[in-house]
Amino acid sequence: MKTAFIIVAGALLLSAPAFAQSSTTSTTTTITTEQTGKVRSYVMKEKPASVKITKEVSVGAELPSDVQLRTLPAEVGVADYSYTVVNGQTVLVEPRTRKIVKIIE
Repeated sequence: MKTAFIIVAGALLLSAPAFAQSSTTSTTTTITTEQTGKVRSYVMKEKPASVKITKEVSVGAELPSDVQLRTLPAEVGVADYSYTVVNGQTVLVEPRTRKIVKIIE
């Protein structure tokens, strides 16, 4: 009986990491250096006001719903994303989830 329990417990432990990996989704965002430069130039030209938030500004962080997202022109080349300036940092955001996908230095 103990042996069966140990085998089952071991199988569960070994399968747990695989299950955790398969149940999470990760997104890989590829923004080229050229696109980053275009975003930076556009934001510098537009000079939008910076919004202050208390949450940490990091890739993967979700912005509060009251933070206004702005669209980028097609020529910038990142049509799937919006941007905003938060705590003095320009960030690209996936508009559907409001998650930060890139911080533009």
